[in-house]
Amino acid sequence: MCNRRYQILTGLIAFVLLILFIFGESVNEIAPRPITNFPRPKIPSLPSPASIFGPPRHKEPVQANSTHGDSSWFSDFRWKNPFSSTITLEENRALLPPLRNRPEIYTYYEPSKRKDKKVSAAEEKLLLAWRRAWWAQGFKPKVLGRPEAMDNPLYLRLQQLNVTTELEFDLARLLAWGSIDSGILTNWLTLPMGPYDDHVLSFLRRGQYPRFARFDGLDGGIFYGEKNAVNNVIKNVLEKPEIEFPETKSIIQILDDETLAVEKKPKSIAYYSMQTIQEKYKAVADKLVMEDSSVGLGLLADLINSHLQIAWQNTFSDGIAVLKPFEEHIAILTFPALSLAHNLTHCSSSPIPDSCPPNIPKCKLCDPAHSLPINVTPQLKNVSAVYNIGVVPHPYTTTTLARNQELITTRFIRELGMLERDAWIDAITKDLLGSSTGAPALVRFKEAVASDYGASHSTWLTAERESHADLDWLFGFAIPGSPPRYPTHEEGLVIPEDARDAIRLGLDAALDETALNHERALLYQARQVMKSEKPEIVRVREAVEAWNLADTEVWRFARAWSARRRVERLKWEEEERNFAGAEERGGRWGWFV
Repeated sequence: MCNRRYQILTGLIAFVLLILFIFGESVNEIAPRPITNFPRPKIPSLPSPASIFGPPRHKEPVQANSTHGDSSWFSDFRWKNPFSSTITLEENRALLPPLRNRPEIYTYYEPSKRKDKKVSAAEEKLLLAWRRAWWAQGFKPKVLGRPEAMDNPLYLRLQQLNVTTELEFDLARLLAWGSIDSGILTNWLTLPMGPYDDHVLSFLRRGQYPRFARFDGLDGGIFYGEKNAVNNVIKNVLEKPEIEFPETKSIIQILDDETLAVEKKPKSIAYYSMQTIQEKYKAVADKLVMEDSSVGLGLLADLINSHLQIAWQNTFSDGIAVLKPFEEHIAILTFPALSLAHNLTHCSSSPIPDSCPPNIPKCKLCDPAHSLPINVTPQLKNVSAVYNIGVVPHPYTTTTLARNQELITTRFIRELGMLERDAWIDAITKDLLGSSTGAPALVRFKEAVASDYGASHSTWLTAERESHADLDWLFGFAIPGSPPRYPTHEEGLVIPEDARDAIRLGLDAALDETALNHERALLYQARQVMKSEKPEIVRVREAVEAWNLADTEVWRFARAWSARRRVERLKWEEEERNFAGAEERGGRWGWFV
């Protein structure tokens, strides 16, 4: 059978060759030259694959003050884009919202060379409290003095007047303010004590002041207005004959309501005038009138700091939510958040513990026996009276702790499968978004971190950062208590007893010290991996990031947000370092020292 097939095939081939030989054209001569160009039909041109998605573009330019350590960012109104790299065209550059404009708020302070050094130090501490409180509310505090007043052309006229010392001081601070710019002028004992979204504070933050005005009930504690309006008012006052105000002690006694508008008394601003202190805080007032007033000023600083904390606690009356997205393992990541929450609920030292701020007469006092509740929750809470604190880990840290693996390889990452991707962001947004993952979860997280509402209702730390400075400036008061420090790998973790109790209340009771020590060692190892520049370790780290794009995005976003906040404050502090109340002059005060 096989031979027959070959016979048929051979016969067909022979037949075809015979036909070609008989009917094919013969070539009589060799072609003179080889043909190199063949005619091609005209085909319409098609767009290149790249142009289908638009023309290529360059990376966004590097902005000033947009790096800090390993963090870099680009500020842009498109910050809600789920993945920053689609805008920045860089993997390690986070996309943040434009930096909020901070309107300048001024106070006037005249240090006296005849004052005791202890008195000056106590006043500097009060000025530091004033700076910190207004900074936390979104303002840029600046301290003015006699040099600014002398820069005003109207200062010479003031020197020619024979007025009371009190009125001369009042006019001098207005002259100093009028020589600088429009804005807000306060006494350095006038502080914001209310929620960030309070309508009065929101109005002042807008930086648009249609008229020269003050608030009823606060006397000369706070003014706001445009520069020209302020100088016109001062000029009108200085042109009046001295006989019109022989015993006048304040400018508000001279000006009528048309010249200086009087707005309704705000609920979010407290003024510790001498009259208020004598009426409400007699224990402090008695010390202020002593020959050595430094003791009274120190007590007043403690009282104000305590009241700032009480006002904050009254804003978040439902307590603090500490995020712990995984039931098992990763307990050590919750430690910084629980420690911070515990110190926020711990009562600050106060000379009058049962007193309320002057603007909140019926406040809920800070009671050690009934402190603000701390709830450990796996999901982000969107409740206005709850403050959220979370620790955002790098996906490598999440993986090494959740899988109890000290050494992670690219093969290990691939073997985890799709279900293990972006576990952290999916867990914390589950209540808000259900099973929806990816872009919606990223947008929701970014809003929780960086929107006006979210930034005032939450704090986000990064697990790999061993120090979290500037938190006093975030909350507006010196956080009480001493935080535990992070150890090296060789030494044990130093935890104060009260902080240890707080951790035990928030973490799984079954978690023993051995398990915590093991997690601590894994966290230490993860931190070393994040710092390493070895090529083999970098490859593993990049593989983890590529496998967990959403978790990597939120980590970079939270890290850059915290870094930019610190850069902004340090830049401002550098500008103000030589003026009264600067942190370097007044000394560090509070939790992080």
